[in-house]
Amino acid sequence: MTAIRLIPALLVLLAASASAAPAADENLWLEDIEGKTAIDWVKERNKTSLAELEGDKRFEPLRQQMRAILNAQDKIAWPTWRGGMIYNFWQDAEHVRGLWRRTTLAEYRKKDPKWEIVLDFDALGKAEGESWVNKGANCQARRPERCLLNLSRGGKDAVVVREFDASRSTWVPGGFVLSEAKHRLDWLDDDTLLVGSDFGPGTLTKSGYPRTLRRWARGTALSSAPVVFEGLESDVMVVPSSYENEGGRLVIVHVSKTFFETEYHRLTADGKFRRLALPLDTEIEDWDGKRLFVRVLKDWTVDGATRKAGTLISIPDDAYDEKALAGKVETVYFPNPRSSLASAFFLGETLHLLIRENVVTRLYTAEREGAAWKRTLVPLPDNGTIGIAAADPFRPELFVTYTSFLVPTTLTMIPKPGAKAEALKSLPPRFDAAGLEATQLEATSADGTKVPYFLVRRRNAPVDGSTPTLLYGYGGFQVVYGPFYLETQGKAWLERGGAYALANIRGGGEFGPAWHQAALKKNRPRAYEDFEAVAQDLVARKLTSPRRLGIMGGSNGGLLVGAAMTRKPELYRAVVCQVPLLDMTRYHKLLAGHSWMGEYGDPEGEEREAILSYSPYQNLKKGVAYPRAFFVTSTKDDRVHPGHARKMVARMRELGADPLYYENIEGGHGGAADLEQRAKRTSLEYSYLYRSLID
Repeated sequence: MTAIRLIPALLVLLAASASAAPAADENLWLEDIEGKTAIDWVKERNKTSLAELEGDKRFEPLRQQMRAILNAQDKIAWPTWRGGMIYNFWQDAEHVRGLWRRTTLAEYRKKDPKWEIVLDFDALGKAEGESWVNKGANCQARRPERCLLNLSRGGKDAVVVREFDASRSTWVPGGFVLSEAKHRLDWLDDDTLLVGSDFGPGTLTKSGYPRTLRRWARGTALSSAPVVFEGLESDVMVVPSSYENEGGRLVIVHVSKTFFETEYHRLTADGKFRRLALPLDTEIEDWDGKRLFVRVLKDWTVDGATRKAGTLISIPDDAYDEKALAGKVETVYFPNPRSSLASAFFLGETLHLLIRENVVTRLYTAEREGAAWKRTLVPLPDNGTIGIAAADPFRPELFVTYTSFLVPTTLTMIPKPGAKAEALKSLPPRFDAAGLEATQLEATSADGTKVPYFLVRRRNAPVDGSTPTLLYGYGGFQVVYGPFYLETQGKAWLERGGAYALANIRGGGEFGPAWHQAALKKNRPRAYEDFEAVAQDLVARKLTSPRRLGIMGGSNGGLLVGAAMTRKPELYRAVVCQVPLLDMTRYHKLLAGHSWMGEYGDPEGEEREAILSYSPYQNLKKGVAYPRAFFVTSTKDDRVHPGHARKMVARMRELGADPLYYENIEGGHGGAADLEQRAKRTSLEYSYLYRSLID
């Protein structure tokens, strides 16, 4: 979920149905994010929860273990490949906010490379008296040393932007600078930006993102930069994007009508923007210099044929009407019911396809043979998740990762398409995996759909319902969770005899657009039925029992476990609910919530009844024995409002429940602004799980 205005504390909740909560919401004052009364409430809840969880004798040893893993010097220094140099952002116990650094490829191959420091974020924050968190850099493709650096106060999505010269490790004198906002921008050329920002009244969408773009030339005032593109207030956001390769530069403005529907407008030679003849439910994957490669999200009948959802096609990059598409639409890839395209991109003239096949991923190269495309499997380890770590459109090298639940992550480099992969780095084992096994199982949902899930447990664990099991899920926004190395989970949970399950429920993108669309809006409860089916399957197989079953999810996954807890409280013993949405009658009025109406629907429109049927805050009832849940959020989360978690806890307490609550004052939507905060949050969560499921 990509993640504005503060809601006054005296607003009244929308009229609710007879089965929902009362019309007046007595907890609206908790939506006042930085208000003294609300913060005092937060501090009191934090004090109570921390006293219990940090007071557990297992907490401090666990925090030391988490610190050791997160701050380890032998972790992989993840590369960014720019201009023939390896860039890396590094955090450890000494460099809490991190170092931006670089080295040569030859040096990077060594066990202990020598690094050149580009920017020290801890020193920068200290010098400027700011709690700066690195939110990445937008660097020019042809001049990668020129970067727009994003600096966040405390981890918020809103950032300050400053132009930085990475070759000289200094700010560019008189360079581009933007004050704090949720900017959307990109380079037009060395001295010109296309900028979307908060330019005052009327320049933001209802979701709080830019709706206008200005062409900003170096050395001029941003306020005088001409507006060159305008979206609508009802749009989610307007985003400029540059595609660069040896064929040149293509600039396209993405106008998000909803979270999953986009208009594409190309910048033409005369400086105007023309809309491309693409339906709203498509996604541009890449550009080869002449043609756009586009993934179809819903069936599209064009050029005399129906292109099924999930298909990758290519079209001319100047197709402004359907006539321009006649005879020029090529099918590059089409999925089967249990596969989907994860991404498509070019290195030189070679197309690469990352494809999910029954949730695990494989990498292919593809080349045109006549009217068809031939795929060749790139030989890499199987039965895990392959990811693209780094690539440069002007270089042939490709950096690839492989990870699975029990095998430490590895980083390899493919020197050029078709060449043999070379091992570069490998993460040392972080936990004892002896005797553990990972399997893929299936549950049957309420409507008969087969829902896959992974389970990691001891090979000889008893099948009598006694194994403490943590079930994780997300199920939204096309997000896919495949196998990944259980670095912290292995040490904190698996070594202590617990089992870990990962549910691949509808709402995600595991099997392409249809898997996601099956749980949209009115059909949202399907995701919750899928999750319940997995939980029930674990119990039916006697792999665990309700007494030993805990669930965890964050953001949309926080909504998932909140709904699971209120729908079937008897099925779970523990609930870790992280940075969640919970009051779904008001989500569209809080921070970036309006942008997610394409996912959940309109609480004031035709989806209201469906939303009220599962909204956790509205479905809390007196006299129900709920699991003693643990809610975790962040004051600085400017994506999902912390008021969701605050109000849920307040309502549960009013009903006689005793949930635990921890709100990090920093952290943004990730819940932690640095590794120390992450170690603390993780240790609190697992201390809670020990007390709930093991004791």
